Amino acid sequence: MKTPEIPANEVQRLKALHSLRLLDTLPEERFDRVTRMARRLFGVPIALVSLIDENRQWFKSSSGLVAAAETPRDLSLCGHAILGNDILLIPDTLQDARFADNPFVKDSPHVRFYAGCPLSFSGNLKMGTLCLIDNKPRLFDAEDAVALRDLASMVEDELRAFQASTSDELTQISNRRGFISLADHMLHHCQVKGVKASLVFIDLDKFKMINDTYGHGEGDRALVYFTELMKRVFGYFDVIARLGGDEFVALMGSRSKSEAEQGVLALQRCVDEHNASQITPYQLAFSYGIVEFDPTAPHSLETLLADGDSTMYRIKKSKVMKG
Repeated sequence: MKTPEIPANEVQRLKALHSLRLLDTLPEERFDRVTRMARRLFGVPIALVSLIDENRQWFKSSSGLVAAAETPRDLSLCGHAILGNDILLIPDTLQDARFADNPFVKDSPHVRFYAGCPLSFSGNLKMGTLCLIDNKPRLFDAEDAVALRDLASMVEDELRAFQASTSDELTQISNRRGFISLADHMLHHCQVKGVKASLVFIDLDKFKMINDTYGHGEGDRALVYFTELMKRVFGYFDVIARLGGDEFVALMGSRSKSEAEQGVLALQRCVDEHNASQITPYQLAFSYGIVEFDPTAPHSLETLLADGDSTMYRIKKSKVMKG
C-alpha cells in the first residue's frame, strides 16, 4: 500500500483549511444535498465531502457511509487525490498496486471503484475532495467527469459561503454564528471528557470615543489591532470571535477560571505593549468577565454568554465610577 505524499504547500494548505473553521462541525444540508445528488446521479452507494486534515480525513458529508466520521490520512484515497489538479480515477482498486492491499479495499467499505475531485479554496490550495465510492469496479467516461467537476464546484461555492456566513468580515475571526457553532461543539466535547472550560467576554473601553474623535475608519482599525492581539494570546484550540460592535469572546477548552485569568493577563500585556508603541493616537483598553463551564453541572452557551456579559458590565461600570 502506498501512503499519500505530503503536498509541497502543506503548511499553507492546512492554514487555509483551519481558517474555514469547518472541521468537526455538524452535518449541513448544503453539503448533504450535493452528496445525495452525486449518489443518485452516478448510482454509487457512497459519496463523500472529505477534508484532509494533518493526520486524518474528516467527512463533512457522508452519504451512504455511516461507520465513521473520519479515518486516518495515511490510509485515505482522498489524500492521494489532493495531490493533483483533476479527478483521481481508480476504476478497480484491486488492479492498482497503490491501493490493492489498503484496509478500506480489503475490508469494509470494500472500495473497488474511486473517483475523487479535489476541492480548491484560497487559490489553488486543495482542502479535500468530493468523491464517489463503489464496492464493484465500474467505468467512468468523459461526461461523468464533467458532471463530477460540476458537483465539486458546488461544494467549493458552499465552502466559500460557509466561511462568509461564519466569519466577521472586518476582523476575519468568527462572527456570532460561527462562534456558536464551534463553541457548542467544544462544550459538548468538554462535557463528554469531563473537563472544564472558561468563557471570557470582552468589551473595548471608550470605543465610542475613538469613533467620535478619529472617525469610524480608525475605529475599524482599532478593532483589527485588538483582534490581532487576541490571536497572539489565545491558542489554536481556543475559539475567539467578534460578537458584534466592540464585543469579543474567547472560549478556552480544558481551562479553569484561574487559568483563563492568566490568558487575560497575557492579553493585557500585549495591549500595554501596543499602547507603548504609540502606533495609534489613542490607548486600547478593555473590560472582561470570565465564566467557568462545569461539565458536571453544565450551563448552556447562551447562559454562559449572558453571565459573562453581566460580569464584564459590572467591571466596566466600576471603572466608570472610579473615573
